[in-house]
Amino acid sequence: MNQHNPVVQLLLTGNEIMSGDTVDSNSSMIALRLAELGIAIHRKVTVGDAPALLTAELRDLCKQSDVVIVNGGLGPTIDDLTAEILAAVADVPLQENPLARLHIENWCEARGAAVNAANLKQALLPAGATIVDNAIGSAVGFELEVEGCLVICTPGVPSELRLMLDNILQNLRERLGKSGEVDIIRLQTFGLGESTAQQIISDQYSDWPAQVELGFRAGAPQMEIKLTVSDPAARDAQLACKEKLYQLFGDHIIGEGDSSLAQQVVTLLADRGETLTTAESCTGGLIASMLTRIPGSSAAFHAGFVTYANSIKQTVLDVPESLLQQSGAVSEGVVIAMAKGAMQRADADYGIAVSGVAGPDGGTEEKPVGTVWLAWGSRDNIQTRCLLWPVERTLFQTMIAAAGLDMIRRRLLGIEQDPSYFRSRQAK
Repeated sequence: MNQHNPVVQLLLTGNEIMSGDTVDSNSSMIALRLAELGIAIHRKVTVGDAPALLTAELRDLCKQSDVVIVNGGLGPTIDDLTAEILAAVADVPLQENPLARLHIENWCEARGAAVNAANLKQALLPAGATIVDNAIGSAVGFELEVEGCLVICTPGVPSELRLMLDNILQNLRERLGKSGEVDIIRLQTFGLGESTAQQIISDQYSDWPAQVELGFRAGAPQMEIKLTVSDPAARDAQLACKEKLYQLFGDHIIGEGDSSLAQQVVTLLADRGETLTTAESCTGGLIASMLTRIPGSSAAFHAGFVTYANSIKQTVLDVPESLLQQSGAVSEGVVIAMAKGAMQRADADYGIAVSGVAGPDGGTEEKPVGTVWLAWGSRDNIQTRCLLWPVERTLFQTMIAAAGLDMIRRRLLGIEQDPSYFRSRQAK
């Protein structure tokens, strides 16, 4: 095996991935974790539950690779074929693995379920295979060397794979002689696009050091900027680049690692012993959902209100009927009243309120699709903006919910300057 630049390839299996019924997130998860060892995936191949195709593809991959990671096909059903395919490629028999059987028996016992033939199918592994522990699933992972290529078989369930990757990476580190010298700093940002960020860096930092790899990962609502070094001697340069990015992008940087807008808001509120409530129309409770995904959010978030219909805005949040009739639901006065009503009802220190036209229908010349009024602040100091974000409905909701959280984050940090996306998204 080439320890310096090992060839690692990925085989994804399953009709559900081929048909689009399941979206592949596992290959991204695997690639991100392998990057910690400085290993890139050379190629990934997706094949349905077709034995002949899977066998031919795995045999071909083994001839070209140092490591092949197979994802999927470990379950109890007839279309879970990975063990059978690997046995055929390695030219070894399938046999019941006692450790795999014990794992299944313990898994069933813990859930009060009887062990049946379908479960025990998962104990039939290629002869000579080594178990890779699955902490939460019924099927163990396993690995087997085929003519110098290490084949690692992993479950398709993302939560099971996520836990299993720690052991897999440790085994690869030992096998490849890797010391984990790759270091990645990840900066989470909101309100920046890839092209904008790259142009700013190119204009302001023309002497970017070659030993620090700059990367971007666009997403909704956040964008990640990555600074990667593989040489410990380059870490000072990496830290200097990070400092420069903070100077360039400042308050658009939410935090590092896996930081999120909701996480930052919850932490800031909890540290201050204060609370937040939400009054949502067009976002349908998404802001509240983002907040409650964060462990410990109950310390800072006690209630949220989804007041979609005008009648509910009136009865739940005390928005005056006359205001709704005069200005319409998508108006400055209404979101101010929604925020005040929510803070009163929830007895909260801060509030976010949104009302907009998410589309694809419902827009007018005065208020086209993508128009939204956003209000945020405390009972005695509510700020508002009218933005135009004319994108697909789900993306609109995601970005507006994030903008609401971002404005509370900025308020809690004492940032008074408007973010740049306010200028680019300002409604006319």
